[in-house]
Amino acid sequence: MAATSTDTNAPRVWDRFLSEQDKASLSGREARRRGFGERPALLLIDLYRWVFGDEPEPLLESMKKWPGSCGLPAWESIPHTQKLLAAARSAGIPVIYSTGAGDSVVPQWSGPGGNRVNMNDAAAADRFNRRNDIMPEIGPIEGELVVRKQSPSAFWGTPLTGYLISQGIDTLLVGGESTSGCVRSSVVDGCTNRFRMMVVEQSVFDRHESCHAIDLFTMDRKYADVVQLDETLKYLDEWQESHPKK
Repeated sequence: MAATSTDTNAPRVWDRFLSEQDKASLSGREARRRGFGERPALLLIDLYRWVFGDEPEPLLESMKKWPGSCGLPAWESIPHTQKLLAAARSAGIPVIYSTGAGDSVVPQWSGPGGNRVNMNDAAAADRFNRRNDIMPEIGPIEGELVVRKQSPSAFWGTPLTGYLISQGIDTLLVGGESTSGCVRSSVVDGCTNRFRMMVVEQSVFDRHESCHAIDLFTMDRKYADVVQLDETLKYLDEWQESHPKK
C-alpha cells in the first residue's frame, strides 16, 4: 500500500536556508519519493530527560541546568509525538525507543558527559544521573522495545535490525532528537539496511534551528521522506483499516 509522500511543491522548513545556487540546482528536480510501505513500525529516538529538562524553558536558560537541552522545541514536539504514539498503538504496529546506555565499559561516542557537570553539586549530579530517563509523557508502555545504545545510531551495536527483520518491517516512522545527530545517523543506517525511512517533521527537533532545517533537507533528498504528521496519521488510519486486529 505504498502511499505518495508530502507535496514537494509546498513550502518546506529548509527553504529559507538554501542559497540561490542551491535553489537553482534543485529547479525541476524533484526529490526521490520512497513512500510508505506495507509493514510499518515507529522508532522514537532519544526522548530522554537530558534534552528536555524538568520544565519548558528557552534554550539558553535551560542549558544552565541541562547542558544537553534542546530548549522549547523539545517540549513543543510532545503533543505531536503523543498523537503519533496514539495512532501507532491503535494500529497495533511495533513501537521502539532508543536511549543512552549509561555507564558501561564501552566509552561514550561523544566523550564523558560528566565532564560538563559538577558532580560535587548534588542537584547537578541528580540531573546527570536522570539524563537517559525517557520522558513519561511520551514513554514506553509494557511490551514496547527499548534499545540502549552507545552510538549516535539506534542500529549500531543493538538488536534493532534483527528485531525489525523478525517482525517483517519495511517502513520506519521516525521521531525524536536530535535532527542533525542521532536522528540523521539512525536514518542513514536504516536506509543502508533498506528500510523505508519516514521522518515525521513535527516529531523531530534540534537545539539549532538551521541544523534542524538543513538536515531535514539532506535526509529528504538522500535517505528518507520527510513527511507531515497529518499524512502519517492518515497512513496509519488506512493501514489499520486494511489490517484489522485479530
